[in-house]
Amino acid sequence: MREFRPLGNTIFPPVVKNLLIINGIVFLATNVFQNSLGFDMYQHFALYYYESPNFRIWQFITHLFMHGDFMHIFSNMLALWMFGAVLENFFGSKKFLQYYILTGLGAALLHTGVQYIELSSFIENSRDYLANPTLGRFGQFIENAVPENYQRDFNSLYNFWQADPTSLNAKNNSVELVRQLTAIKTNIPTVGASGAVFGLLLAFGMLFPNALIYLYFFFPLKAKYFVFFYGLFELYSGIANNPGDNVAHFAHLGGMLIGFILIKLWRVRRPGDFYY
Repeated sequence: MREFRPLGNTIFPPVVKNLLIINGIVFLATNVFQNSLGFDMYQHFALYYYESPNFRIWQFITHLFMHGDFMHIFSNMLALWMFGAVLENFFGSKKFLQYYILTGLGAALLHTGVQYIELSSFIENSRDYLANPTLGRFGQFIENAVPENYQRDFNSLYNFWQADPTSLNAKNNSVELVRQLTAIKTNIPTVGASGAVFGLLLAFGMLFPNALIYLYFFFPLKAKYFVFFYGLFELYSGIANNPGDNVAHFAHLGGMLIGFILIKLWRVRRPGDFYY
């Protein structure tokens, strides 16, 4: 039995309004506490990889309310209002909040799973090297585990060590360099409501497929095509895994995937010709 209690056509329905307020307060608090008190909210409430010393279980939820900069929060909150208001009016507040939290949580879980796939081999190589640091194993570590943008420093040390294989200083520096890279790769925080927002976008495209979305406020595109091509772009970007790309593309896809599953499980039907 479906339990939907539509609200009508409220511009700022209660859940969307409160989410906007909470995100705004958290964003201001993050900057005030950092600048005035030296308290880093990212360290406690952003989402870290589960093997990071900074990881806490509550981060799967709290990272949804953290944002990196003004444009990050502005774009997410604009999308939350644009799509979320329509969906909360359709779902009702209780069901909408469930959908929002579950898609955000699902996005975080998929992101963590992809991190595990990407990092498990690296962490294993790192632990193997640190257990027995030798020149030959350092070269193997560089070849198998070091990203291209870190190769220069590692190769420089490797060449120095190769010129003097008995150098204890080179050995100790290699251990420190591997530890630093391991800390960097396992301590990258993930923040933002984007996973949940992409869940909203997916729901909007499924329930209001012919509604027009204006790209850059000028170019009209039907929601179903916008969602489809945006999803393909996120999949391509996630697989490409550009070293300079700091966007959690698989988190976005996770939000869309969980959103699709929820809509099917809840047997949500399109609201006739509304918003077509």
